[in-house]
Amino acid sequence: MTIKTQLNDSMRDAMKSGDEVRKRTVRMVLAAVKQAEVDKRIELDDMAVMNLIQKEVKNRREAIEEAKKANRADLIADNEAEIKVLEAFLPKAMPAEDLRALVQAAIAKSGAAGPGDMGKVMKIVMPKVAGRAPNDMVSAAVKEALQPK
Repeated sequence: MTIKTQLNDSMRDAMKSGDEVRKRTVRMVLAAVKQAEVDKRIELDDMAVMNLIQKEVKNRREAIEEAKKANRADLIADNEAEIKVLEAFLPKAMPAEDLRALVQAAIAKSGAAGPGDMGKVMKIVMPKVAGRAPNDMVSAAVKEALQPK
């Protein structure tokens, strides 16, 4: 079952059950998917939809940080609830130690020697991570591994 199908099924279930948070969040993701499909004039595959969902999770996390600065507990709670809904459509997160091991293997495979070789390593790591870790977390792990000791 594709992620878009799961999103549509979840939307239907949320409408039947009256779950406003899930309905609102899933509707927003479906709208973003539709917009991206219209903009690019293609049908998004599961990987592209997963990346879009990760982007939405990242946006929510940034909104939480801003809400904390503004002392808005209501916005923090809303965004955290939306993140929980979104994470249900993403694969189980990759543990940090697995990510580090993957990065080390990619460094050995590519022969990377320093921060200038980050692109080579990222090219190898990103397909293997496949949505199980946010892009910023992956790049931070690669940067850390390539820093001179």
